[in-house]
Amino acid sequence: MSEYKELSCLAYDLRKKVVEMVVSGKGGHIGGDMSVIDVLVALYFKEMNISPKNMDDPDRDRFVMSKGHSVEAYYAVLAAKGFFPMEEVIEKFSKFGSPYIGHPNNKLPGIEMNSGSLGHGLPVCVGMALAGKMDKKDYRVYTVMGDGELAEGSVWEGAMSAGNYKLDNLCAIVDRNRLQISGNTEDVMKQDSQEERWAAFGWNVISVPGNDMDALVHAFELAKHCKGKPTVIIANTTKGCGSSVMENKAEWHHKVPTPEEVEQIMKDLDERKEALS
Repeated sequence: MSEYKELSCLAYDLRKKVVEMVVSGKGGHIGGDMSVIDVLVALYFKEMNISPKNMDDPDRDRFVMSKGHSVEAYYAVLAAKGFFPMEEVIEKFSKFGSPYIGHPNNKLPGIEMNSGSLGHGLPVCVGMALAGKMDKKDYRVYTVMGDGELAEGSVWEGAMSAGNYKLDNLCAIVDRNRLQISGNTEDVMKQDSQEERWAAFGWNVISVPGNDMDALVHAFELAKHCKGKPTVIIANTTKGCGSSVMENKAEWHHKVPTPEEVEQIMKDLDERKEALS
């Protein structure tokens, strides 16, 4: 049995909230939400020193959702953590005048920076981590990137800088679901081997099944103990994870499920959660 079964169950529950959000807002990047949500749950409910009580504390851990288009998963996790009401997010998501817009909005509590212009998250986090070193702070900095995002040159400028400055307080996560808006990543812009690429930039590299909660928590613990290098976790995930309706299908990068699809997706999510017992 999974050591972190309760976190896996929470991830499946939050996938259902994501579906409700996407249906309510009539749009959303549901495929990437489903692949990345285990990573976000592990970070916010196990690894990071961050909560509504300390979100202004200079010693808090920092997180940037670089793949900001997967904001629905991010909102669901932040709401579950208590930063804002879940039902309010679902009701108001992507509606006119709502603060719950289609990319992270730092006017909302708990969100460090506006993101979604791909390639920006890692360079900004390099600055945050470098500031932590200069100020002799113990906080850690985390960012999640999509694998399609890695075609952005600014990612690799950030990677080079982090390696150069030996930012062992920095942990990047790649949501390696191998699909992006225009198809398979290897057909659009070849990336293998991710492990070799990051290692060449001076990073400690950990590659794990990215929808396996135990593996993720273990990887984050290993990252904390690595000294003298930043760490990247290659989270090998499944796009649309949780339902055969969506899994490994590029067309679910951005899509609103029909009522029939919603019914099947919810049923699949319940069955996957029950299978954890």
